[in-house]
Amino acid sequence: MNNFNLEKRKFVIAGSVVFIVLAYILRLFTLQIVSEDYKQSADSNAFLNQIQYPSRGVIYDRNGELLVYNQPAYDVMVLMREVENLDTLEFCKSLSIDKEYFIKRMAEIKDRNSNPGYSSYTQQVFISQLSVEEASAFQEKLFLYPGFSVQKRSIRQYATTHGAHVLGDVAEVSKGDMEEDDYYLRGDYIGKQGVERSYEKYLRGEKGVQVLLRDARGRIKGHYKNGAEDRMPIPGKNLKLSLDMELQALGERLMEGKIGAIVAIEPKTGEILCMVSAPNYDPSQMSGRKRSKNHVLLSRDEWKPLLNRAIMGQYPPGSTFKTSQGLTFLQEGIISPETTYPCYRGFIHRGLRVGCHGHASPLSLVPAIATSCNGFFCWGLYYMLGDRSKYGTVQNAMTRWKDYMVSMGFGYKLGVDLPGEKRGMIPNAQFYDKAYKSDWSGLTVISISIGQGEVTLTPLQIANLGATIANRGYYVIPHVVKEVEDTPMDTTYINRHYTMVDRSNYEVIVEGMRNSVLGGTCKAANVPGLEICGKTGTAQNRGHDHSVFMGFAPMNDPQIAIAVYVENGGWGATYGVPIGKLMIEQYLNGKLSERSEKEALNFQNRRIQYGSESR
Repeated sequence: MNNFNLEKRKFVIAGSVVFIVLAYILRLFTLQIVSEDYKQSADSNAFLNQIQYPSRGVIYDRNGELLVYNQPAYDVMVLMREVENLDTLEFCKSLSIDKEYFIKRMAEIKDRNSNPGYSSYTQQVFISQLSVEEASAFQEKLFLYPGFSVQKRSIRQYATTHGAHVLGDVAEVSKGDMEEDDYYLRGDYIGKQGVERSYEKYLRGEKGVQVLLRDARGRIKGHYKNGAEDRMPIPGKNLKLSLDMELQALGERLMEGKIGAIVAIEPKTGEILCMVSAPNYDPSQMSGRKRSKNHVLLSRDEWKPLLNRAIMGQYPPGSTFKTSQGLTFLQEGIISPETTYPCYRGFIHRGLRVGCHGHASPLSLVPAIATSCNGFFCWGLYYMLGDRSKYGTVQNAMTRWKDYMVSMGFGYKLGVDLPGEKRGMIPNAQFYDKAYKSDWSGLTVISISIGQGEVTLTPLQIANLGATIANRGYYVIPHVVKEVEDTPMDTTYINRHYTMVDRSNYEVIVEGMRNSVLGGTCKAANVPGLEICGKTGTAQNRGHDHSVFMGFAPMNDPQIAIAVYVENGGWGATYGVPIGKLMIEQYLNGKLSERSEKEALNFQNRRIQYGSESR
């Protein structure tokens, strides 16, 4: 009789053996072929891949003046799997740190949540940006600290105290930076603000690597294959900015003790000649090992010096906006250059009154621009939004008005090559339908015709309006970088953007702005021989009004367009006009006259009272 139980047992044993053998084969395949862990372990015993960091591109102004460069610094690196028998107290003493910092830092490096690229087989930054002296002292004792090494890096240095908001800064990468771009590892640096951020991929270059051979004790024996596997770092590309640093410095001087912004543009090219945001700070405060501390102090400052008001400030443009209204009314046939409207100290209709200062009445468009008449532009918008025969409904008329504003660069980001730009506000029909439940008319929104109400622009957009008028109907997207080394210019910053208004209508506005300087509200901006055209703005505010100026020069060959915005500065002629004049004179003449220099010193020393204290 056959023993079936024995037969079954033989099959079970044989199957178990086959299963175990297959499991071992699969495990060996996984370890040796699929998994990198053992390969990394083996390689790390024999090789050390030492990253070679490229020098970051340097930055110049439009005249070739060096603004930002590199200075050697040193990082202490750690390879966790090789740290053993460490005299922690002696190690901390050699780096002038305490034991608590050492424990905290080692824990941070091992934490994969904050350090996604962590591996005990790869070098990690323990402490960064040692000076030459500090690094030299540490290297003398390096043999006592297995697993630690010193790696040469560089930090940003500034040859100027100006232009911090444009230049930006560089700091250690965050977790988000590493997740977004696998180029970066813990301890790498990245541009955080300004052109350092927006041109990061050009400035950073490409890392290199040295593959070094090690013996069984981890000592370096030389280059693997005599350096055949080494890869040299590729330096970052240099930038030439469009900024004129002499103009930038003057603008920052004139805005001392004030809050606001100045933006100047070369109309034909869209190149930004200066971008001042006040209050300001020294860019060197955001460099080196004290960056974090200084950043906290600046971010807590109630006057917000880190805020780039030139592109982030969203302000009512005041009467500078009247130029865009005149252009729209002309193009739509609401008015002609000869059309006159009354202004009895303002616009008065059906119980609504918008005030104005004293001037001749009635008047046409050119003198309305020159005298900054509120009544004229209120009447223009009133008739446009109320023209049922042309538009059918107030909503259709409002949509048409909004389209003109968008074509002039309002309501959306212009696309400047800096991070953080805001769009401002241009209301549309849907906005007012929602706000007033469709029961509204031209009288309801009349204040937008004079740059008040819901309308807000950035100082950059106001300066771009000046550049568009100077060009008689087109603008090039404003930008702060003139050239990237060995790189063709992005067509984004070359192409012209035409508005919906004919050139002939721009000539009428230019005439009005020129008359404003010759004898109107901008007469303080008149400099013989420069043919300045300008427009004041007094933007109403819950507190003291804001002082605004927008202009360009020379009239028939524009080289500069400018916007000046001084918060709580009062009338446009109080701060905006004289500051704008001084900036234009500096740029066109290359210097200020003796009389203008005294005027500049006066404005530099004038402080505006903000709240309980002045700046």
